[in-house]
Amino acid sequence: MKTFALSGELRTELGKKASKGLRAGDQIPAVLYGGNEVVHFTVSQEAVRNLVYSPDIFAIDLTVGGKTVKAILKDLQFHPVSDAILHLDFLQVEEGKAIVMEVPVVLTGHAEGVKAGGKLSLEMRKLKVRAPYTDIPEQLFIDVTELGLGKTIQVGALSFDGLEIINAKNAVVCAVKLTRAARGAMAKSGK
Repeated sequence: MKTFALSGELRTELGKKASKGLRAGDQIPAVLYGGNEVVHFTVSQEAVRNLVYSPDIFAIDLTVGGKTVKAILKDLQFHPVSDAILHLDFLQVEEGKAIVMEVPVVLTGHAEGVKAGGKLSLEMRKLKVRAPYTDIPEQLFIDVTELGLGKTIQVGALSFDGLEIINAKNAVVCAVKLTRAARGAMAKSGK
């Protein structure tokens, strides 16, 4: 997993009025959970731009008040109209302790169903996994070479070494859907 260095400043004033003032000054209120105590701090919009607007997942070296801890971005909130970042939640991680994190899915191979005229559709862009953060890969690769026309790959059919997949077992990860051309070809061949 890639690492991202981020530093923040401790904040003493909490509440709606203080948060509104911070946001007006191009700062984002943030919270760090998972340690001995909950830490409230602020980060700048510019500092988190490459962390938030990226398809990659990161282990974060978070420095707040002179202390540096390993953390992951657990949750973020956006303004419903302007899409500005309103709040960030970070989770402190430890070497052997398991965490739940969403990992991007990458499809590999050329599906048999696509060769027959179907269209490959990725239904779930990320899967939730549970493992120690050191064991979580940057991406989950799924081979679709054997996937036929009208067939799907469900979460229950997947397994990755050292990872426990949290999503529902019957959720569809990817599918080869029938196109009009493929339906027409099947009707002509009488299948």
